[in-house]
Amino acid sequence: MSATTGDTAGVLAANRRGIIAMSAGMSVFIVNDMLIKIAGETMPASQVIGIRGIMASILIGMVLLASTPARELRWLGEPSVLGRCVLDIVGTFTYIWALFALPIATATAINMSTPIFITVMAVLWLRESVGWRRWSAVAAGFLGVLLIVRPSPEGLNWWALLAFGATGLHAFRDIYTRRISGDVPSIVITFANALSVGLFGCAMAAIDDWRPMGWREWGLLGGASLFLAIGYHLVVMAMRAGEASVIGAFRYSGLVWAVIIGWAVWGHIPDALTWAGMVLLVGAGLYIVHRERLRAREAAAAR
Repeated sequence: MSATTGDTAGVLAANRRGIIAMSAGMSVFIVNDMLIKIAGETMPASQVIGIRGIMASILIGMVLLASTPARELRWLGEPSVLGRCVLDIVGTFTYIWALFALPIATATAINMSTPIFITVMAVLWLRESVGWRRWSAVAAGFLGVLLIVRPSPEGLNWWALLAFGATGLHAFRDIYTRRISGDVPSIVITFANALSVGLFGCAMAAIDDWRPMGWREWGLLGGASLFLAIGYHLVVMAMRAGEASVIGAFRYSGLVWAVIIGWAVWGHIPDALTWAGMVLLVGAGLYIVHRERLRAREAAAAR
């Protein structure tokens, strides 16, 4: 259950849990992106998304049945849960299409602008109070994104714009999670999202261009589904804890993993401006942690 704004110590503890969950979720999502990008070299996007989603649903469903009373399955038809599924379907498809056409580090860097969307939505919709220091840290992180992407009239193509659109949808999905009742188990939300995306993807692939799959493709998508299932649940847990504007900033940590994987798998070595952007991104996250520690000390001293 999320801590109330009146309980400062509870909010700080919830923020720490959310930060850890979000950082871990970003690392596994990047591995998932790597696997499906490789699979997408020989398969259409709809089939990749569909098969991966169904596999992830099976994994999550096994955990759901083993850990959750059967009566909790009634929440699968909850309108707010279904609304989140729709947002996830649209956001997933738009991002995967962009990922197939862009370098993984570029697509990830664009996706790292999510905290900007989340902070604005948290202020306008959740009525969270965000001070100038936190705004400055998020802005510095976004400047880091710009150093990495380096948009220009020639370089910012339609695929990059599609990635930005997907980023906004994912941010709205994460904020929308707050509308779901705290009585709904996180694992139920995770299962609903994975299943809805998988079924929609398979339906699209059946209409589009279904291709035969070998052991390599099954292995890639099986691994991707495992990381996707873990990432889904970690992000749901993160966005149901603490302050969305604080926790959302730690999506930046995924960029570090994207650069490492881009170098290890495709041999892409970041240039000086890319490294400068990474320093700004990581520095912004560390500064937010520093501010949280100061708030914790102030709360303890006031007791």
